[in-house]
Amino acid sequence: MQVTDGRSLAAQARRAQIVDAAIEVIAAAGFAQCSFGRIAKHAGLSSTRLISYHFEDKNELIQAVVDTVLGEATRYVQPRIAATADRRAALAAYITANLEFLHDHPTRIRALVEIFAGARNDDRLTTSDTPRAVAIDFFRAGQREGVFRRFDPEVMATVLRAAIDAVAMQPDVDHAAYTGELVELFDRVTRADPAPGDAPRLTPAGSGDEPRHPRRAADRGTERTDR
Repeated sequence: MQVTDGRSLAAQARRAQIVDAAIEVIAAAGFAQCSFGRIAKHAGLSSTRLISYHFEDKNELIQAVVDTVLGEATRYVQPRIAATADRRAALAAYITANLEFLHDHPTRIRALVEIFAGARNDDRLTTSDTPRAVAIDFFRAGQREGVFRRFDPEVMATVLRAAIDAVAMQPDVDHAAYTGELVELFDRVTRADPAPGDAPRLTPAGSGDEPRHPRRAADRGTERTDR
């Protein structure tokens, strides 16, 4: 029996076994130490030829790892975002769902972080649908809708993904507390209509747009009156 992509069910199962082994090797030993020999040993395969039969080279295998983990994350996160009523709630759901997925699949996330760091300049690796790219599009859409204030979506997406991905290297973090803090933080810094009582937005020193502060009573008492 053949499946839609032309591979037998047995071949698909073997490919999945190899991808899973590659994920565990990369997460444990690092991207640079990921070799067919290590993967074969970890998967209990008798020869690296069993890997070469399914993957032409290491690049094809790494691409399969990336596609697998991103696909799993997308299938987990998207329904939770789709169930929200507005963009701000969607941002909260995006953060919460990503951290939940990370909490439940730390090995897969560590492998992905290792790959993105180790193959950053490798043009053979296709990562156009990375979580950062999705976040950039999300922020841009929110700005067009007037829900988010003006900011650089690429910078905001980079900071957001860094804050989420950092948890992969902190196994003892309190995920519930971390999630709550991150949701509130990014709601405050992205929304177009700050709630009453929120602190004013800070501006870089020397930008010419520093906030004006009322003078203290002691200062006012020393004002010159002979001008």
